[in-house]
Amino acid sequence: MTNKYKDIISSKEEFEAFRSTIGTPSPRAANKVISFIDEHCVEFIAKSPFLSLATSNVDGECDVSPRGDAPGFVTVLDEHHLFIPERPGNKRMDSMHNIITNPNIGLLFFMPGLGETLRINGKAYICRDPELLEKSSVNGKTPLFGILVEVKECYAHCAKAFLRSKLWDPDSWLSKEELPSVPKMLVAHSKLPNETPVQVAKDLHESYTKRLY
Repeated sequence: MTNKYKDIISSKEEFEAFRSTIGTPSPRAANKVISFIDEHCVEFIAKSPFLSLATSNVDGECDVSPRGDAPGFVTVLDEHHLFIPERPGNKRMDSMHNIITNPNIGLLFFMPGLGETLRINGKAYICRDPELLEKSSVNGKTPLFGILVEVKECYAHCAKAFLRSKLWDPDSWLSKEELPSVPKMLVAHSKLPNETPVQVAKDLHESYTKRLY
C-alpha cells in the first residue's frame, strides 16, 4: 500500500480493535443468514430480472459481472442449487476462467423498485446439462452452457444503499445528454486504429438489437 494514504488498517487485530467504535449487529442481522433456498428466496429469485455475479481467481483477483433477462431466468432446482443460463456477451469469459480455478461465488439479486436485495453465496460450476439448457431457451436459442450454483448462504440485504443513492427514483436520474458516453470510453480504452465513437455506437446498437440471445 502506498504511503500516500494515511491510517490504513492492515490486520485483523487492528480492525477488531477498531470495530468497537462501529458497534455490533442487531440480533436480526446476526441471525438472518440461512443455508438453503426457502420459499421466500424462491419468490425473490422468480421475480428478479437482474443479478450481479462476483467471482475471483486462485490469486484472489476479483471480478463482478452483470446477468439479466426476463424475471425467472434463474432456475431454482432444489433447496441447495440454482442454474443461471449464460447468454451471449463479449466472449471474454472472465467469470468462467475464475470459476475453473476458484469456485467460490457471490450473487446479488435485484428487483426494480425494491430497495432490499437478496444475497446468495456458494460454489459455482460450469454446467452443460442438456435438460437445464433446453429449459433456458429463449426465442429458439438454447444457451451453450450455464452456471450451476451450490448454495451455502442466503440472506436479505437492507435498502439503505438504494435510499441513499436514489437509484430507483427517476427524479434523480441524469438526462440522456448528461450520461457518460460509453462509445467514447471504449475508443479511449481499446485504442484500436481507425475506430470512432460513431462506429462503436453503431456496433453496440446492432449487438443490442440483433444478438441478445
